[in-house]
Amino acid sequence: MAEPDEESTNEWDTDRYDKGHSFVFEYGEGVVALLEPERGERILDLGCGTGHLTARISDSGATPVGLDASEEMISKARDTYPDCEFVREDARDFSFEEPFDAVFSNAALHWIPEQDAVLESVADALAPGGRFVAELGGAGNVAAIVDAVREDAAERGYDVEDPWYFPSIGDYASKLESHGLETQYARLFDRPTELENGTDGLADWLGMFGDSLLAPIPDDEQPAVISGVEDRLREDHFEDGTWTAEYRRLRVVAVR
Repeated sequence: MAEPDEESTNEWDTDRYDKGHSFVFEYGEGVVALLEPERGERILDLGCGTGHLTARISDSGATPVGLDASEEMISKARDTYPDCEFVREDARDFSFEEPFDAVFSNAALHWIPEQDAVLESVADALAPGGRFVAELGGAGNVAAIVDAVREDAAERGYDVEDPWYFPSIGDYASKLESHGLETQYARLFDRPTELENGTDGLADWLGMFGDSLLAPIPDDEQPAVISGVEDRLREDHFEDGTWTAEYRRLRVVAVR
């Protein structure tokens, strides 16, 4: 998910996203199970990407609305799932005339540092008793990759900061409750994730998801940095032709 005002600098190649990084929405099936959508419910899919999980929610008989800030993602979602509704809106500032029984989000919220604005919009969108079910990157997510990029960039004279929002359970529960959302379930867990595309897996991952991380580095130097990152991580994170990223995920259920 990317923000309209370019808060996130990622540019999305939707075909490459679906074909080369399908683990994003495949792992999201577990979050849909946690949501337990029911027939007749009105559900917002916040940061819907190319719409695969929006369609999965629709299969339950619920009426989903997919929301994403990326024009490319929304266009692909509409083409792929014409029977579902998709809107292009900013997750930090959206509103609907009719409330939702649930707001769902998978692998989107860690792109947005301004979580207070997001959660204010989420709380406003929910009917009383409505639930917020989400998975996002948690504390320590992809820390080895971030550290390797920062170290290699620093040796070249560039200061790289972690651009993502990866909260702990305590931090996020407090933030939820400050917006009138009562935390009923929270789990932070390790999920080592094998990257697709073999020996190019780490470079492809950085190419798809790392625009904001690599932004301080000039474009013509980024390939050298990525190669340096591969060298730093190869011993511990590359085996039998496959790269593994140390994902840590935070799953929450909160009720308004």
